[in-house]
Amino acid sequence: MQKKTHIKKGDLVKVLAGEDRAKEGRVLEVDREKNRAIVEGLNINKKHSKPTTANPQGGIVEKEGPIHISNLMLIDPKGGKPTRVGRKVEKGGKLVRISKRTGEVIK
Repeated sequence: MQKKTHIKKGDLVKVLAGEDRAKEGRVLEVDREKNRAIVEGLNINKKHSKPTTANPQGGIVEKEGPIHISNLMLIDPKGGKPTRVGRKVEKGGKLVRISKRTGEVIK
């Protein structure tokens, strides 16, 4: 069974630890099995690639690497500040994420 995470694809997050600490970016992908997320423009890794038909020049390719979810904090869409995330059951029985800072529902 996969564990629920406090961030989802498309969320704006702030990095709490590591080389990219205090930087912000949008989540491109979440791997719930490994508890990691790929954030746009952060944790850049360089990979040396040989020339291929798709990339005849070859060279060094820069790509985002995964960051552990515990090192990311969601930025509240309403307040614009980092917030903890809670869960609440709505009237229809649906589980929604709420901002601990403002109490607002996070879409």
